[in-house]
Amino acid sequence: MQLHHRYATELADTVSAVKPQPLSEMSMPMYNRELAAQFELPDSDALMSAIFDEGGELATNAVAQKYGGHQFGQWNPFLGDGRGLLLGEVSDDQGTSFDLHLKGAGQTPYSRHADGRAVLRSTLREYIASEALHHLRIPTSRALCLMTSEQSIVRELPEPGAMMIRMAPSHIRFGHFEFYYHNKQQDTLDKLMQYTLTHHFPECLQDANPHKALLTAITLRTARMVALWQAYGFVHGVMNTDNMSIHGITFDYGPYAFIEHFQSDAVFNHSDYEGRYAFDRQPGIALWNLNALAYAFSGHLNTDDIRACLTLFEPTFLSQYHHQMLSRIGLEDNAENEPCLNTWLSLLNAEKRDYTQSFRQLIMTDPQQESVPLRDQFVDRNAFDNWWQDYRQRRLAAGVANDALYPLNPLVIPRTHYLQSAIDAAEQGDFGPAHKLMEAIRQPFDDNEITREYSQPGAASSQGSLSCSS
Repeated sequence: MQLHHRYATELADTVSAVKPQPLSEMSMPMYNRELAAQFELPDSDALMSAIFDEGGELATNAVAQKYGGHQFGQWNPFLGDGRGLLLGEVSDDQGTSFDLHLKGAGQTPYSRHADGRAVLRSTLREYIASEALHHLRIPTSRALCLMTSEQSIVRELPEPGAMMIRMAPSHIRFGHFEFYYHNKQQDTLDKLMQYTLTHHFPECLQDANPHKALLTAITLRTARMVALWQAYGFVHGVMNTDNMSIHGITFDYGPYAFIEHFQSDAVFNHSDYEGRYAFDRQPGIALWNLNALAYAFSGHLNTDDIRACLTLFEPTFLSQYHHQMLSRIGLEDNAENEPCLNTWLSLLNAEKRDYTQSFRQLIMTDPQQESVPLRDQFVDRNAFDNWWQDYRQRRLAAGVANDALYPLNPLVIPRTHYLQSAIDAAEQGDFGPAHKLMEAIRQPFDDNEITREYSQPGAASSQGSLSCSS
């Protein structure tokens, strides 16, 4: 395995070399062979040997990155890779470069008195969710492998410790740029921007104003990502700017959830007392975060340039969102059909219907029929009937067959109760349920025995608030 160290070498003054503290008697029960094959990485045993030597020590250089971030709207400069280490970068045969990033390997200079560890519960949740979003075609970081140990990590109670290797185009966050801007380290900020342009956004270098092109690209990618979150009911849970990737990929999974019993203002992070990161506030928060990032560009762009970039967010988000949502229900992408979509969402919200299951049931329903069994899922049948007559006429006019809509409407999402069952088993040393759930989420749009097993909603009580602790 050939690792490159571009970030650590070219931006040496933004990182700290760290000697990791591996867990004792580690094993690797989860390994992403699909992702490994893309980058021609070795099999799981060889990967362990390439990363750790016989004594369990890290066999390659590792660095922790420094950054800050706005956490729940408040600036915090005392952040950085508190439990994550950049091992280096690998490339596939197309020249695509991805970071290898190890999480849970002990303290770094940025751990702030924390232990730098991760527990199996949160690590397995991230592993499964990132692969689920990837197969739903939502941009995301990806999990390469999960390592666990008998060594306990204390959170509220002792829990099994774990580590994982995450892959992404880079681990550069909004908070990287913010930190060097707010600390008035313009030279370092300029180096970071040049590195980002050269290695990750080279197309922007062809623009008359590369920095404006870069901020525009980040804005557009973020808008498209959040539109897909909204379309598929994903709640990130903690959209601090240090958890926002410049690549517009879903990043830093914590108290996330997919909405089941639909509630437009759903909050799952038990630390989010004011609902800042509620489902329906995610687009606005994404734009707020982009505004926070944009200050770092003020040394290169004037106010009008920055405003021109950021004003692209709303139309891009709305265009992507309406296209995805109208496509999901088989309607043409035009403004005339948006009220029909909004009424459908209002019906789901009013009766807390299961979001994913309701879309799937809808596209299995014959629009030729004036009265359909789907109406029995709703208490207010008159409201459904009125909407159905409007919808079916629009649907018939569009002429889209039901079969064409299956690849847009998943049968499987990583529901909280299935995740918890997999975690409970894994904590007892049985990763069979986790592997079986992974098999289902890798084919979310297919209808077969394994996906049907993981398609049922949980009880309303099964999707409560979730902890940030990891």
